[in-house]
Amino acid sequence: MKTLVLCGPESSGKSWLSGEIQAHFGGVVVGEYVRHFIEREQRDTCYEDISAIAEGQLQWEDQGRLQAPPLLILDTHLLSNILWSRTLFGDCPAWMEPALAARHYDLHLLLHPEGVTWVGDGQRCQPDLAQRQAFFDDSLGWLQSHQRPMQVIEGDWSQRSAAALAAVARLLNGQLPALATEC
Repeated sequence: MKTLVLCGPESSGKSWLSGEIQAHFGGVVVGEYVRHFIEREQRDTCYEDISAIAEGQLQWEDQGRLQAPPLLILDTHLLSNILWSRTLFGDCPAWMEPALAARHYDLHLLLHPEGVTWVGDGQRCQPDLAQRQAFFDDSLGWLQSHQRPMQVIEGDWSQRSAAALAAVARLLNGQLPALATEC
């Protein structure tokens, strides 16, 4: 089983690309638990919700892993939870970063915010490109400091799709992705 993570700022195409990748290669997609949480609770999240959201994301991921598909596609993972917690609340539960670092992922596709238009959906809150760029930079910094295999995905929708599909094809063909040591 190969485990692929789509990460990066909101409105950069993670969910859309997850679907594109699944349509092309098959596999199982694990969505964003936080969206489910917000829809269920019908309120803004608070710091006290962060652990429950992260635990829910891990449970969804683990359920996907138990299916042992050839390709497990994660629309997000704990990195997003960690960075959003720090962005919104200036803090993050201490257990989350070690939990993320302990998990194995074969490839991270880090989506750049430039090249596509931000679209509000009632849950997104960073219409300013500079905010999304900061989130991208924080994501890249974490992936680099933890030497995680990654590829930056950028450009318009067509370019993103082509780059993502090519990266996943290489992954599935046994070509090792680069570690995130520099961009």
